[in-house]
Amino acid sequence: MCIIFLKFDPRPASKNAYRLILAANRDEIYHRPSKPADFWENNQDVLSGLDMEAGKEGGTWIGISKKGKLAALTNYLAPKINPDLQGRGSLVSNFLTSNLDSFSYLKKLSSEGHLYNGFNLLAADFNLTKEDMVCYYGNKGDPEPAILNPGSSGIRLVTGNVPGIYGLGNCLLDTPWKKLLFGKQLFTDVVKQSHNLSKEQLTKELLKVLNNEEPQLPDPQIEDQGQDYIRPILNKYAAICVRSPGYGTRTNTVILIDGEGHVTFTERTMLNEDITQWKTSSFHFRLHEDELSLAHTLKEEEKKKAMM
Repeated sequence: MCIIFLKFDPRPASKNAYRLILAANRDEIYHRPSKPADFWENNQDVLSGLDMEAGKEGGTWIGISKKGKLAALTNYLAPKINPDLQGRGSLVSNFLTSNLDSFSYLKKLSSEGHLYNGFNLLAADFNLTKEDMVCYYGNKGDPEPAILNPGSSGIRLVTGNVPGIYGLGNCLLDTPWKKLLFGKQLFTDVVKQSHNLSKEQLTKELLKVLNNEEPQLPDPQIEDQGQDYIRPILNKYAAICVRSPGYGTRTNTVILIDGEGHVTFTERTMLNEDITQWKTSSFHFRLHEDELSLAHTLKEEEKKKAMM
């Protein structure tokens, strides 16, 4: 189980504003093998952690490429899952290496959603020369993917009606689970201060949000959806940061993209299955122009030089 909060603004009003502020938790069995975030050995353009469980190696829960492709996944809470269906982590990895744009990828995926247990997928394209786009598809919701529109109330903004701010847990986008509402409010409060904070300070404040362990109860929506599976751990599961024996929040991720395409990716991950041991890593890079846009830019620069 995981949770994601994001603020999306493709046209920030000031140079100090962000095109994307994203904060996410990965909740998982502590002993499930995985690699911490790093650029892939076989593709230095892609940055993510990696699932290393047998049969699901190479999948991931969140990642970004230097070309501006970003994806993040949550599972859909269900009393039972079908172990014979395909692994969901490949949905993120496949998009990060795909030539399809986010909407086209999710459109194709929507015809294959029945091949997977319940999931939610955010896919995005951030570009230096084109309009940014963030899209969403959940195979337990509408049959078509949706484009998130930060200029309006979006799909369903349920806290404060702040355009461009979304929350995604283990139900459909912006479903008003109490912990999602609570987390969105904490996240929104930090976002409102982002123009006064350095990137390091902003990341620190977002990590505080992700590590809030206050259970938001009662929540009949979670209980109804999870049924017998969730009831024994509901008191722990109903918090943003989940803590229960052998299972819980084991990775925090914060991704910032500023108005000039500079990316800051910070991961805080648990070590040795021990909730007292953590490692924090940060990566910094600038988005690349795609090849066609870069060729056009170089051609325009050559024209200017010829005219001088």
